[in-house]
Amino acid sequence: MGWITAEQALQRLGTKPQTLYANVSRGRIAAKPDATDPRRSLYSTEDIDRLASRQHGRRKAETVAAQSIAWGDPVLPTTISTVQDGRLYYRGEDAAVLSRTADLEAVAGLLWGGKRPRFPIMPGEEIAGLAQAFTVLGRLAASDMPTLGRGSAVLHADAARVMGAVSRALAGSTATELTAHERLARHWHRPEAADIIRRALVLLAEHELNTSTFCARITVSTGAPLSAAVLSGLCTLSGPLHGGAAAAMDELVDAAERLGPEQAVQLSLRQGRALPCFGHRLYPHGDVRAAELLARFEAPPLYRDLAAIGEALVGEKPNIDFALSAMAAAFSLPPAAPLILFTLARSVGWLAHALEQIETGSLIRPRARYVGPPPAY
Repeated sequence: MGWITAEQALQRLGTKPQTLYANVSRGRIAAKPDATDPRRSLYSTEDIDRLASRQHGRRKAETVAAQSIAWGDPVLPTTISTVQDGRLYYRGEDAAVLSRTADLEAVAGLLWGGKRPRFPIMPGEEIAGLAQAFTVLGRLAASDMPTLGRGSAVLHADAARVMGAVSRALAGSTATELTAHERLARHWHRPEAADIIRRALVLLAEHELNTSTFCARITVSTGAPLSAAVLSGLCTLSGPLHGGAAAAMDELVDAAERLGPEQAVQLSLRQGRALPCFGHRLYPHGDVRAAELLARFEAPPLYRDLAAIGEALVGEKPNIDFALSAMAAAFSLPPAAPLILFTLARSVGWLAHALEQIETGSLIRPRARYVGPPPAY
């Protein structure tokens, strides 16, 4: 065993003397008196190098993790969906292509890895909307069974039941013979919008590991009920930087109606704000979901002008939030329609990820990179 001085040890470790002494007291580093100077100590080269190697690996892991969380590399393996070469895929199938024929129930079967489910509609209050969805999911989360130790068939049935509760809360309909998009079209008294609603729900059902999906996976990784996972996803989705982006679009449309589209876009940019609902980091050449949806109906002239002017001035194409706002305007849907569509559709994706996370049997528990005052020894 080789021995080195404190100065040499600190240089290899890159730490403060207090940390070196703490590791000695905890038995991690062997030490002995220096024969040439009894007031000084020598430290095991083998122990120092082992700790230095671990610390180097930890710093590298911290850097990778921090970069991954902020639009970086994937941080969890999944077989559910991915964005590659500007296209969105659900278990290898192009989501845009699926939206031309599939409905939300069919996509649920695909993403959950089973048969096409039926979303059972339970009796409930006639009030419908996002507030009701929060209330219903909160009640379920407080009473539903944990997911630990329960079989796949039972969990898939739970997932379908949760989707039925969300659909009932958002559409307020007990018509069990209707699909999700038909139920929403009836609730909004817009039967002519049923097909475009169907397409939107399919396109919105899943989008790999976004913030709300990550929260849903974290929740269910503790063994919490599936309803709790969906509730946590909904809480995250409600933020203005996620599902609430449509509110910023409403402000842009209001300004365009008052000032004209070009002046509204210029005003937003002159105020130092990013133009809402344009561009997406995962789609450098344009959000494929928005392109697919906008191609299926005629957007109002104001939206067409905003799309052209916005793209010319910022160099970005409209994203899915723009498309949902234009869709709501074209079919005279309620103001909350974009977020309701997002919530209903993405609940399918949250449940898909929850079911996948349960299969891993692991708890999602990241470590923090402490940057506060150094510990006192």
